Amino acid sequence: MCNPAPTATGCRSSINETPPEPLCVFPLQGDHTDGPAKPVPWWVLDGRLVYAAQLVRRAWWATEMKILLFGKNGQVGWELQRALAVLGEVVALERQGADGLCGDLADLAGLERTVQAVQPQVIVNAAAYTAVDKAESEPELARTINALAPGVLAQAAAGQSALLIHYSTDYVFDGSGNAPWREGDVTGPLSVYGRTKLEGEQAIMASGCRHLVFRTSWVYGARGGNFAKTMLRLAREREQLTVIEDQIGAPTGADLLADVTAHAVRHVLPLLRHNDLTPSGIYHVAAAGETSWHGYARFVLQRAQAAGQVLKAGPQQVHPIPTTAYPTPARRPHNSRLDTTRLQNTFGLNLPPWQVGVARMLDEIL
Repeated sequence: MCNPAPTATGCRSSINETPPEPLCVFPLQGDHTDGPAKPVPWWVLDGRLVYAAQLVRRAWWATEMKILLFGKNGQVGWELQRALAVLGEVVALERQGADGLCGDLADLAGLERTVQAVQPQVIVNAAAYTAVDKAESEPELARTINALAPGVLAQAAAGQSALLIHYSTDYVFDGSGNAPWREGDVTGPLSVYGRTKLEGEQAIMASGCRHLVFRTSWVYGARGGNFAKTMLRLAREREQLTVIEDQIGAPTGADLLADVTAHAVRHVLPLLRHNDLTPSGIYHVAAAGETSWHGYARFVLQRAQAAGQVLKAGPQQVHPIPTTAYPTPARRPHNSRLDTTRLQNTFGLNLPPWQVGVARMLDEIL
């Protein structure tokens, strides 16, 4: 997925959502002495009089929506296949594509042809170039995947009045200060990765398409490698560990992102169908709370010991180091905190503490 930080699975959001009222149709009955009751051209829906045509549009939204998902085998893409399945038909593509469809974000013409062929109502881009350090030596490839490809998808979405979901990163900021970043704060990426992700955001907004861009940080998933698994492996092999302490953020589960996405799609599509573009824009999504990579590692090892795991290095043997002690080709932001107020207020969500998601993931892998 799009965040380059070491990765692991989080907990699902507590969705404060009122389910839709049951759809009850009560055709008014005529005088039966003159024959069968004659249908009335309107029905009662949620206490309002609604023409039948409006009811047909609502039924179409519920049963025929087609979702085109890119990056199905990534951490977030894998969870999205599950979360989006309840909303409609999901056409999920990996890089190699399938059935003549292109899933490779480096193939811009192929992406455009694929959107035209599928004719989706929703496009979800969960693919990205995430090798942060390697991007410094492959800036053109990173730009094609992270900036040009989202622009192509946005133009295609605009042409079909489709909704585009895209994931971005806290790396669009310079990482200064201690306050959580808000959506409207001035950007200032420190790396090729951050610059190309920011350019992708800008291309989407310039297209005029209906869109939701979710900036997130420190993404992990239980499937595949992740930071917690790395710490557990090293703690079994070594007696002392050193982990960076001056980068601050919130570990955010891929399944949390997927569930937030599904909820947001369900929330905004009826509005967008009536040309209400208010929900379009950038939203920050991250688990609640904050920690450092050092604090994250200690939490993982504490949980592992409590579960009976035998470790050579326990939490007390994890020593803090500054970022300067571990130089890398790409600069990392020190402050990855994200303010999620806009997301929570717009979609009626409660984002759980990061510890809840990490603990749930550890319960699965230990």
